[in-house]
Amino acid sequence: MWDKLKSVWQVKEVRNSLMFVILMMVLFRLVANIPLPGIDLVALKRFFDANQVLGLLNLFSGGTVRNFSVVALGVAPYITASIIFQLLGMIVPRIEEIQKDGEAGRHKINQWTRLLTVPLAIIQSFSLLALLRQSQFPILTNESPFHLLMIITAVTAGTLFLMWIGELISEKKVGNGVSLLIFAGILADLPNAVSRFLATYDSSQWMTVVLYVAVAILTVVGVVFVTEGQRNIPVQYARQMRGMSSSTGGATSTLPLRVNMVGVIPIIFAISLLIFPTIIAQFLSRAQTVWVADIARWITITLQNQWIYGILYFGLVVGFTYFYTAVVFHPDQIAENLQKQGSFVPGIRPGKPTAEYLQNIIQRITLGGALFLGAIAVLPLIAQGLTRSTTLALGGTSLLIVVSVVIESVKQIESQLTMREYDSY
Repeated sequence: MWDKLKSVWQVKEVRNSLMFVILMMVLFRLVANIPLPGIDLVALKRFFDANQVLGLLNLFSGGTVRNFSVVALGVAPYITASIIFQLLGMIVPRIEEIQKDGEAGRHKINQWTRLLTVPLAIIQSFSLLALLRQSQFPILTNESPFHLLMIITAVTAGTLFLMWIGELISEKKVGNGVSLLIFAGILADLPNAVSRFLATYDSSQWMTVVLYVAVAILTVVGVVFVTEGQRNIPVQYARQMRGMSSSTGGATSTLPLRVNMVGVIPIIFAISLLIFPTIIAQFLSRAQTVWVADIARWITITLQNQWIYGILYFGLVVGFTYFYTAVVFHPDQIAENLQKQGSFVPGIRPGKPTAEYLQNIIQRITLGGALFLGAIAVLPLIAQGLTRSTTLALGGTSLLIVVSVVIESVKQIESQLTMREYDSY
């Protein structure tokens, strides 16, 4: 381990990339502690403590909603825009063609995602303000239209600022920028979470602490196990004859297919889709139209049921694992590249049969990885049902994201080091 850390520090490009990422995360935390005027932070914290869903929203935003800073929404609108275009890519043939159009297609989709982030940030900031105005706590001390417009503008600009920072971090290839921003927010909020737990702790809660430690260990071990698991597909390179007596090629290699190719993205997507209907339902629960208010209250009550919430969370994690694997893994392209390199999978014909074989393999191993990841995701909810501790559920989700982000970043850093080792030969 120490040799790897030494290698990271010795390689100038990787060292500069890590320093840049750390600097950007520090800048993010500085901006996250600039509160907007006209907000009673004490009343806001009481409101969040009384609502578990808003606690998830605070976690998802990177810990910026609890103090209603300039970047209160975090990168949530940008993630929502990404989900929308990825779903449209599976429904609209034209968008699917653009997504497959190499670097130019990805650039165009990214540009559309940025543009969609702006109206989504405006809508989400307006909805959040409306939700705060309906609270029983006097959170907004100034409700003039100009002041509310100023808050919406500032929060939208803050989201775009974080979106830009996240893309800059991703370009350094030491981790996903959006995931690292959420990771930084979780770590920054860790001292506050520990202090809040210790403030209410007494000797009768020792079982909760033991259970929390057990869930934490199982989560870390489970995420590492799933992320490191892979299926090695044997690949044979065709032998090429040169002259009458010499030949080259004929080497054997492997094509590694990971059990979890998408890291923490399914968990972030699942949390975002669970938060969105709950926030909208709480916003509409006091609507003047009776049937709208009744439906909103029914949605709120339904999602507060731990069994229903856990089943939905589990299903969304599994579904998004399959969905995002289909987005990032293209067996047709892999089969085509193998054929161009003069290689093949033993016993499988090159071309379409190889693509079908790889697709069947990835579907089987993704099933195990998705089910295991979904089980790890709902494990804190099961522990919460046993201990009645809200902190345990939020802490388990935080730990799940932190471990996944760390593993993803370590893999990217190792790949950069390996690439530079080859370049030095």
